[in-house]
Amino acid sequence: MSLDSLYQQIILEHAKARHGAGLDGEPGGHEGQSHQLNPVCGDEVTVRVEVSDGVVRRIRWDGQGCSISMASASVLHDMAEGLTVAEFAELVDAFREMLRSRGAVAADPEVLGDAAAFEGVSRYVARVKCAMIAWVAAEDAARQASA
Repeated sequence: MSLDSLYQQIILEHAKARHGAGLDGEPGGHEGQSHQLNPVCGDEVTVRVEVSDGVVRRIRWDGQGCSISMASASVLHDMAEGLTVAEFAELVDAFREMLRSRGAVAADPEVLGDAAAFEGVSRYVARVKCAMIAWVAAEDAARQASA
């Protein structure tokens, strides 16, 4: 199986499975919440992040949009829970750098794990926001929860 095929499979599986999907109740004391909308394509996502003792304890999300945006939110959920806030910020920065590079920055699977599957998206400027929307929301929600 080629790397491109493997990456496509990861995106398709996460778009269907949607790990961490579903918001319950209202945000609590250690939680931040952010809603992001991409008006160009209609993708939207709300991400809720719980932070305590400097660690991302829980990420939940709800949204609608293309396979790329929904898969990206699912991958984010799997990767971010249990990271320190600083590690989470580094992960988001690495993902952002790879996506905004237009293919110039290769994904490092050691750093990005399954998020490396979105490397091909970087070559399609219109799709970068699709992949980033949940990450931007989670970054904002984590900042709120840490304040």
